[in-house]
Amino acid sequence: MADCWNTDTGDAVYRSRDAVKNLRIKVRIERVTSSAALSQHLQHQVLSQQGRRDIELETLTSQVQTADNEEEAVVGWQEKLFSQYEMELFQNEAVCQTPLDRQYHSEINALKKSKGRHNCRIFTYTDHDRYTNCLPLNQLQTDLLSTKKSSPTFLAERMASVRHRRQERRTMDSSIPKSRIINWEPTEEFVKSSHIVNNAMQTMHIMGDLGPPGRLGQKENECLLVTIKTDGSGTVIIKPDFNKGREPYRIVSEGEKREVWRLTLENVSAAMKPEDKEREESMYKDLYARHKEYLSSLVGQDFEMPAVGTLRYLMDGEIVSAKGFEYDNLHVHFVLDLPNNWSSSMPQFLSGVTQTCRTKSLGKENVAFFSYPFNFEIFYKSEKESEELIPQWPVLYFKVLSLDLWGRYRIEGYGYLLFPAIPGKHTMTCHTWRPLQMGTVSALRRFFIGGSAEIEDHSYVRIPGTFKGDRLSRLGFCSLTSGSVTFNLNCIQQARAFVDAAIQKKRRQKVIDQLGGFSQQGDVCNVLEAFQRAYKKLQEARETFPQKAINSTSQLELEFSA
Repeated sequence: MADCWNTDTGDAVYRSRDAVKNLRIKVRIERVTSSAALSQHLQHQVLSQQGRRDIELETLTSQVQTADNEEEAVVGWQEKLFSQYEMELFQNEAVCQTPLDRQYHSEINALKKSKGRHNCRIFTYTDHDRYTNCLPLNQLQTDLLSTKKSSPTFLAERMASVRHRRQERRTMDSSIPKSRIINWEPTEEFVKSSHIVNNAMQTMHIMGDLGPPGRLGQKENECLLVTIKTDGSGTVIIKPDFNKGREPYRIVSEGEKREVWRLTLENVSAAMKPEDKEREESMYKDLYARHKEYLSSLVGQDFEMPAVGTLRYLMDGEIVSAKGFEYDNLHVHFVLDLPNNWSSSMPQFLSGVTQTCRTKSLGKENVAFFSYPFNFEIFYKSEKESEELIPQWPVLYFKVLSLDLWGRYRIEGYGYLLFPAIPGKHTMTCHTWRPLQMGTVSALRRFFIGGSAEIEDHSYVRIPGTFKGDRLSRLGFCSLTSGSVTFNLNCIQQARAFVDAAIQKKRRQKVIDQLGGFSQQGDVCNVLEAFQRAYKKLQEARETFPQKAINSTSQLELEFSA
């Protein structure tokens, strides 16, 4: 007969936009007597033997249904239904210590003057009751029995003796306990007995008195039927779930007889009418519109914009990691180089140093994870038309150093990072190199006493700032490839030209507009620079060897002029 019961007694989580006060649950409990069990067994046996559905089994299923064997009640959210024990307890005004107890005393007196309470076995503990969060753990877990044996988890065992919120901790005379507020050396027993769990959810329990007829109102016969929890965001947790046409739950009472009860749960909340739903939606739309207007009044309508002809560039970056270097304990020095027409309005540090980080083995590489953030706010402003076809972008120069326990440092590598012309998120890996001195003496000096050859001008890593010629020669300069550094960059560009171009739909022609256009053609920068250098070389070759170079440069010259 185990297949005739619903054994899924887990939590069911619902989301509702409606107020939880409109929740209505129909709870039905029914005692399974021996005659009812026998009739059900005979029904299955007869149907299996004869295979006919037209057999009248009224004589087998007829049984006397009384109020002692079944009860049905519709319970609303936080609706208080008194038990027989509470009716006998709170009718005495002498035991009422709190305002809630006195309120229950008046309500019970009002019930007695009227027709009395309608419930007999089904009652509730609301969130304000002292019993709501003080039910024993074994009662919460083993009331609804299933065919499978389950053991409590480690967390459930540890939380068994934890005292929950809103438990009545005051003494009978409402005096303040003479205990220390702070205990600097709490014992394990003190933690178990005094710990308070701060839970923002409201709880309600629907209980059942499964005692024999004539012996209702005894605490040992109380059984937990349903637990309902909700928070302010519309989440409703019900344990167990509604039956929804499935078999009823089985409840086994404690005691000598071990009686079996059926539990059926049904959601009988009234559905909202279409006109009420439309009225509520319009009310919410009006509320959201008013709230939006209120926020707009606080912020204002004017968006902060840079001056005319100025590009505002915001960089939020992160030095993620460095790998492939020779020594351990790495840190990075970096400095921002601003080309012509670039500036920083407010005082800010254009350089920085990361923390020293030890490397860890990741595959075949030794990687140092920095996760060092940095940010810059810079402006580009061209007072007159620039002769350069492509304006220069800021460059972040950096060097990686290693430091040992004796305070000796070594240059591990130099590198540079060109700010991306396209706004958005970028992940870039920059490779480094370091100067190399030939000979054994320099290698021994680097290993034993630290120190190594350094570059006086950091811009030499890319193009020196003092360079003004056409060709940059590094003949005779010895270097050694070292590791790489990874950056995460988040770039934002802001200019009035973007807004004007979007409104007027005109083509950008000024330098500031070209900078704005780099958001679409930023990858063409390096190609155009290489194209210029190739064009100059071909022009020189044509002057030296005019007959050989004229055919190869004619098509290139036409494309470049176009």
